[in-house]
Amino acid sequence: MVARCVRDDTRGMTETDGFHLVVDALRLNDVETIYGVVGIPITDLARLAQASGIRYIGFRHESAAGHAAAAAGFLTHKPGVLLTVSGPGFLNGMVALANATVNCFPMVHIGGSSDRALVDLQRGDYEELDQLAAAKPYAKAALRINRAQDIGRGIARALRIAASGRPGGVYLDIPAAVLAQTLDTADAGLWKINDPAPEQFPAAASVAAALDLLAAAQRPLIVLGKGAAYARADDSIRALVEATGIPFLPMSMAKGLLPDGHPQSVAAARSLALKSADVVLLVGARLNWLLAHGAAPQWSPDAQFIQVDIDPGEFDSNQPTAVPLAGDIGSVVGALVEGLNDHPVRCPRVWRAQLADRTRVNDAAMADRCSADAVPMQFHTALGAIREVLAGYPQAYVVNEGANTLDVGRNVLPMSVPRHRLDCGTWGVMGVGLGYAIAAAVESGQPVVAIEGDSAFGFSGMEIETICRYRLPVTVVILNNGGVYRGDDVDPTGAAPAPTVLDARAHHEYLIRAFGGAGYHVSTPADLKAALTESMSSGQPALIDCELDIHAGTESGHLTDLNPKGLPR
Repeated sequence: MVARCVRDDTRGMTETDGFHLVVDALRLNDVETIYGVVGIPITDLARLAQASGIRYIGFRHESAAGHAAAAAGFLTHKPGVLLTVSGPGFLNGMVALANATVNCFPMVHIGGSSDRALVDLQRGDYEELDQLAAAKPYAKAALRINRAQDIGRGIARALRIAASGRPGGVYLDIPAAVLAQTLDTADAGLWKINDPAPEQFPAAASVAAALDLLAAAQRPLIVLGKGAAYARADDSIRALVEATGIPFLPMSMAKGLLPDGHPQSVAAARSLALKSADVVLLVGARLNWLLAHGAAPQWSPDAQFIQVDIDPGEFDSNQPTAVPLAGDIGSVVGALVEGLNDHPVRCPRVWRAQLADRTRVNDAAMADRCSADAVPMQFHTALGAIREVLAGYPQAYVVNEGANTLDVGRNVLPMSVPRHRLDCGTWGVMGVGLGYAIAAAVESGQPVVAIEGDSAFGFSGMEIETICRYRLPVTVVILNNGGVYRGDDVDPTGAAPAPTVLDARAHHEYLIRAFGGAGYHVSTPADLKAALTESMSSGQPALIDCELDIHAGTESGHLTDLNPKGLPR
């Protein structure tokens, strides 16, 4: 343990060091949890943080720790903190930092690094790497602290940059020599940041123009993205939706912002809503690949877009922005609600009725697919059983990743509470699941169900030991169809497993038993419901290996067109 260095001389001067200054600066700015993997040169920093009252959650891999820090940022509305070692450990964490930046999750990645004098001359130092240069292209900002007296300033800047404007990931490089450097406490220069994400109000003329355009629409639509969930403008968003009567489509991580069972939700009529809408209000959503770039044939070629975004550079990114509303979501939506007094908006009944009819038809079809007592189970069968159990746990967090597991899961599993669903987000990256699940459990104390494809689970599967070590209320459900996408592909030469094939009859439940958790293997909907009910009620770590039909699933899920085919063999 690094001890605070204190000495008395004729001036009564006291000394501190970089280790203590980092911890003091984090505590001063209300950082309560650090996620990471210890090693050179930050082991004592983690020890000192824990001794000071900051909760330290140690992982088995930096990428999973980083995903946890990013999810913590989304869930708490303040930057999550990742701590990594130098070189390869830093690079492992960079995957999560880049993903956090793309997803607009506030996160600060603190990386210990090697001796600058040796690294800059490329003299071959231990884990030598110019980490600042490596981080810059993939983070919202990258900073380095070169003097211990700048630690307070550096941490304050990193936290503010991560949280302000469009949130994102910030890399903060602290060389080992700076951590060990001593100085007079009078020169420490620590400070607490005030109002890290100030309100930014939209132009009044733009608010009026947006409301007038919505009022004239025959088929208006509101699209809620994860930015809307992050903004915590829940009451204002509900007021806007219900006062105007406009149907809303929640993106996957915005589910629960208004309950999925809300009469204006068109999640079950997504295709019709997108194809037919003539005026679309985007709240915390971007016209990226997740929304087909706003282009035909998924969208009407005549659709007009009103976009709420704190970053004006996002406007006109894929389609013309008819009305840009620049500002933070809470301020913009609040202004829209207030503006309804002078610019009333009421959605045409015929449009709402058309979407309601399609919703009823699609909901009935979904219910039939989920209730089928198929053995071996299909994705809908298994997720239907999970849905029945989760109906009794509305406060449970749902983490969902995989190809078919995710595609079917976001359609089958309803959410009624905001910010309780986490998935792969903007990049569509796999391997976030257990990190996100751990963060949800740590930050909330509520039960978490991580629903994983067998391929997706493999990216971070060792973190089940982390779940067990901290005795977190996390149940991992693996939908095991024996492959990437599915498990029935064959190698035409017969020499080896096909590229997409995994072990179809793997018993993943044995893994968690090794660390003291409860393990289940199920092959029927009834057994799945029983196992999930038991694990949820226990509040203890558990893993359910759910055996599916190896023929279940489609290649690339809903993104078949992005995985081009070669010539027939």
